[in-house]
Amino acid sequence: MDKFKAMQTFVRIADAGSLTGAARGMGSSLPAVVRALAAYERELGVRLFQRTTRRITLTDEGRQHLERSRQVLAALEDAESALSAGAATPSGQLRITAPVLFGQMYVAPLVTRFVQQHAGMGCSLLLFDRVVNLLEEGLDLGIRIGRMEDSSLVAQPIGQVRRVVVATPDLLRRAGVPAHPRDLLRANCIRVLSTRTGWGDFQENGRVFQVPVTGNLEFNHLWPAVQACAEGAGFGMFFSYQVEPLLAQKKLRVVLQDYELAPRPISIVYPHARLLPARTRAFIAFARSELTRFRAPTS
Repeated sequence: MDKFKAMQTFVRIADAGSLTGAARGMGSSLPAVVRALAAYERELGVRLFQRTTRRITLTDEGRQHLERSRQVLAALEDAESALSAGAATPSGQLRITAPVLFGQMYVAPLVTRFVQQHAGMGCSLLLFDRVVNLLEEGLDLGIRIGRMEDSSLVAQPIGQVRRVVVATPDLLRRAGVPAHPRDLLRANCIRVLSTRTGWGDFQENGRVFQVPVTGNLEFNHLWPAVQACAEGAGFGMFFSYQVEPLLAQKKLRVVLQDYELAPRPISIVYPHARLLPARTRAFIAFARSELTRFRAPTS
């Protein structure tokens, strides 16, 4: 039995939270993962997981062995990296995910520069406006906006963004500059038919409240809404990075800054702090050096 391989399989199962997720992340078959786990448990003489038809959870012995396994595998990774002549020259393939528009505006150029600087590297960038399970989908790392809810991931903050209300200078001259979010109830507001990035949230004296705005334009994609706002069709509410070029060109202005919620963090996330190949560590360092210069634009 290859104990290191069995240990790696055990850690992947624990991180993925399922046998199926571990198999997918390892590019293996489910029966192979099941057999490897069973053989490892027989070798150790303990049960590492409690398994039912619906879920898999670590036993007390499994939780103790998980931390020790990570330490052993991390030490092996460090030893191999130290001996490898190519450790300082990243090579291989990385799979990265990011939100769609942020990925198009910032991460795609970053990835391009990274592979141009490292001839032995290849990168696949997958853009989604949904939270992706890195382990189940075989991804090395991701860029995420917002508070982290998945405690199994390591998150390195690299910047922040704001949720801003914007309008063209001409619209503000015609309709007036709103002094309070409730003034938007009488305004035409452009809406995006999405989810967690729509209109609504403001704060005043520590209290969060919503304003049920209306308008004659709705879009199911973000960029047409940004363009309509830049044409003066109404007020818009977007992440600051999404309108940064238009703010810099003075085609849009930010209003109601005093009522914005706290900025949201931008983070690089990955499954755990160690056991990272040289290529992953190199990209994280490169991204941090590039994206830490990203700041939410001021009005």
